[in-house]
Amino acid sequence: MEEKQETLQNKTEMTVGEILRNARTTGRRKREIATIAKLLCIREEFLIALEEGNYRIIPEDVYILGFARSYATELGLNPEEVIAKLKRELGIIKDEAVEEVENVPEKPKRKIKIDKELLLRWFKSSVQYVKKHWIWFASVFAVMLIGLVLIFILAGKKENTVSEGQTEIETVVAVVSTEPNFRYPVREKFGEKNVSESRVVLQAEKESWVKIDDAKGNSVFSRVLSQGDVYYMPNGDNFKATFGNVGAIDVWVDGQLMNKLGAANTRKSGISMAPNALKTAGVAE
Repeated sequence: MEEKQETLQNKTEMTVGEILRNARTTGRRKREIATIAKLLCIREEFLIALEEGNYRIIPEDVYILGFARSYATELGLNPEEVIAKLKRELGIIKDEAVEEVENVPEKPKRKIKIDKELLLRWFKSSVQYVKKHWIWFASVFAVMLIGLVLIFILAGKKENTVSEGQTEIETVVAVVSTEPNFRYPVREKFGEKNVSESRVVLQAEKESWVKIDDAKGNSVFSRVLSQGDVYYMPNGDNFKATFGNVGAIDVWVDGQLMNKLGAANTRKSGISMAPNALKTAGVAE
């Protein structure tokens, strides 16, 4: 083209689209997009997209750059400068200013210089100070050592005390919650919520009705037990029992089988289920 190509030196703050629109609509030759589109054989909507920066309308980067190059040349602009600026806008290449910052050489790390002579003088003066005040240092060391020894001794005593206390608690729990060596295979268990605290456990040798009342006369358990059925009594001294067949019930107290509380096929009521009271029946042989 005869017209001298314009440079982009004064247009660094403008986008490529603004530069193209400005070149087309100002100056001596104002031109219509439709005319340029026919001349370049480029769809009019693509030239409008270039001026508006709406590059999503144009399918590929290669077409965007190609159309922009032809458009810039036709408008008398420097196509290389336009393409370089457009690549930066599209993120195809980095901005030169950014590249310059990224390529700044890393400053060498400053080496710390140690004055060996100064360090040696400090060490000698420290040794002399310790020698001069050795009694004070020895006293502090002795106090710290005695403190550590006392701490270890007290910690050991506390651990032994805790261990002894835990052993006693475990022993008591073991006695209270000892599972009896039942005479019959367990068929079904009742009152299992009382297992951890129950001292009195009942097992049916034969079918028998069992009813347990609390101190107020309220029934806490009532049902017919079949052979092998087990009932864990709540812990306490104020419970009383009624047995439809007292001789058919095995009574276990603290893991020991007691003698029968009555004859077979005999109904008996008002029996105290306090552990110590039941022990008066004696341990079964």
